[in-house]
Amino acid sequence: MSRSAQSSDPASSGSREFNYAVHGLRGLAAMMVFLAHTLNGLREHAYADRTGFVNASEPFWNFGTYGVYFFFTISGFVILPSVMRYDLKEFASRRFFRIYPLFFFMTIVFVVLNAITMEMPENNNLLAIFAALTFMDLFTPTVQLAPNAWSLTFEAFFYLLTAMVILFTIKRPNSFVGAVAIVAALAFAVIYPATLYFLFGLLVRTAYDRGFCLPLRSSRMMEAAAFVLLVFIASQGHFAYVHEEMRNPIAWATILSTALYFFFAVRSSSLTSHIMTMRPLLYIGTVSYSLYLVHPYTYLATRLVFQKLGLFTDNILVSGLLFFPPVIVLTIVATHFIHVWVETWPYNAVFKRRVFAPENRDDAAQKVPFEGVAQSTVLTSTPKASV
Repeated sequence: MSRSAQSSDPASSGSREFNYAVHGLRGLAAMMVFLAHTLNGLREHAYADRTGFVNASEPFWNFGTYGVYFFFTISGFVILPSVMRYDLKEFASRRFFRIYPLFFFMTIVFVVLNAITMEMPENNNLLAIFAALTFMDLFTPTVQLAPNAWSLTFEAFFYLLTAMVILFTIKRPNSFVGAVAIVAALAFAVIYPATLYFLFGLLVRTAYDRGFCLPLRSSRMMEAAAFVLLVFIASQGHFAYVHEEMRNPIAWATILSTALYFFFAVRSSSLTSHIMTMRPLLYIGTVSYSLYLVHPYTYLATRLVFQKLGLFTDNILVSGLLFFPPVIVLTIVATHFIHVWVETWPYNAVFKRRVFAPENRDDAAQKVPFEGVAQSTVLTSTPKASV
């Protein structure tokens, strides 16, 4: 690979340019997790005794839950320029207001509902709540409380370790502290192999900013082949990426095929970028964080109603066709309002700009699709546990 193709792909060198592929893939990953959990409502709760259905749907479940780890790759890609651009205080402030308000809100929702229903009484204690809210659940016998929020603990440590390494090796070089930061980051990756997704996202970002890419025609052919390969491999197994599972070659193949596809997909001229300019996909990308944390509640509520009314009949296909539409509609509506009122409002209020707003004049032409998407599109158009 060389840098010769950079001039034919101008967006590949603009670290601040809004990346349609990454934005859309963020939404796709959230939808994968959402639909996998909805499917699992049928597999685990309605038709657990239908072995043929459970086995036939397993590849779809595997691929859907893999979306969480694809998120990690995206995080590695997007976080590097942010760490480089801002000082530590500004970086931490922006990450806090981007992630924490919605996380805090959904955690409190879980605590209140759990106190009322006593579904998980072992989590009704101050240690569990404190560990969850401070992302210390990796070091306690408790778990993250809000469904799916276990991944946010990993995200928080990704941010911290990346910021420390960049700060003490590039911005304010200090050989001793920098070495300690690197060792800590490597130790975290060894202890938690899922970190490899994040590290490959960082590597792809570095290659992207330096303009390393194949000629356009070859790149698109490789992108399509890498995507097919990724879908096939990621559907072959469900992994929590603990050490025992890393002996399975499918786990490594999934990580490497993710990096390969992502490398080709992030180019502005990629097939993925062209597909992700569709307004519905842009919208899902915009609300993906809310969708990720909100859908366990809307899915569960719909499933309980279906079970109470006896709507899961012997016909799995008919029941599925009846079940998925209301789950999707209810989830998108709830996601929309949570996104506007809880997720983005604090960030907008503090920094006086939209979360996904372009940051320079060259991006002005791309501003319109994102400015109005949260207001208009809906109207116009875990390793530790499974939900």
